Amino acid sequence: MLKWEKMSDLNEDTLNRIAQALEKLAPKEAVIPTLDGADAFVWHAEPDQLLAINNVNHVKLDLLKGIDHVRDILVKNTEQFAAGYPANNALLWGARGMGKSSLVKAIHGGLKKIALIEIHREDIPSLPRLLDVIRASKRQCILFCDDLSFDHDDGTYKSLKAVLEGGIEGRPENVIFYATSNRRHLMPRDMMENERSTAINPSEATEEKVSLSDRFGLWLGFHSCNQDDYLAMIDGYLDHYNIPAKRATAHAEALTWSRTRGARSGRVAYQYIQDLAGRMSVRLEK
Repeated sequence: MLKWEKMSDLNEDTLNRIAQALEKLAPKEAVIPTLDGADAFVWHAEPDQLLAINNVNHVKLDLLKGIDHVRDILVKNTEQFAAGYPANNALLWGARGMGKSSLVKAIHGGLKKIALIEIHREDIPSLPRLLDVIRASKRQCILFCDDLSFDHDDGTYKSLKAVLEGGIEGRPENVIFYATSNRRHLMPRDMMENERSTAINPSEATEEKVSLSDRFGLWLGFHSCNQDDYLAMIDGYLDHYNIPAKRATAHAEALTWSRTRGARSGRVAYQYIQDLAGRMSVRLEK
């Protein structure tokens, strides 16, 4: 009876505060990620969520010069997938700044009904959970990982191998995986050679590493461009942004600019265009 009398002395305000404190301590109900409301997303793990991206930094497909062959292959592969026909996962590898990630985003820009989902390399272990979300949505998705590579003592690649082709369920029919990398086999050469030198069976150790890139049906190589392709990139940007510069002057400056960077590439060409537009007070509208 004494305990009940003490409880009855508590006023309503105190009870409300206790109830609110208990609610804060209780675990929040997990929000199930969805593919609604946007055409592009970034996947974040722990907690799992799909962050909608309303303004993707697309580049027009015809501005990507010097990669005509690989561009046509990837466009065809993506169109097959969009139409519901079989298509391959693709690994875009090679020279820096030659439009690997820009090509993926440009192709997506022309196929609005497909969702583009970017996943960061460090979130690859959560891929099975993301694939469950995609499988349940039925929406066609390009799963995109930019600058994919693996270093020493990194076992993350085993998770990716299982997702790309292995496992009982296999890859959902409504998803395709595109990745970019500077490395053809996604791992540094010395890492593969070290595995070969320390293994009981060197060929088996190398096969374990190389088998990851074999999961990609398409290997599309991007190589450094020649001078003609580089200047074609400059001309394309001059026309697209209506920059009133003399071609001969722009070409000479662009070549000098590339020599200071030690390379000719689409990225270097765009960096020069940004410098030129700034000097000429021209805004580069997206």
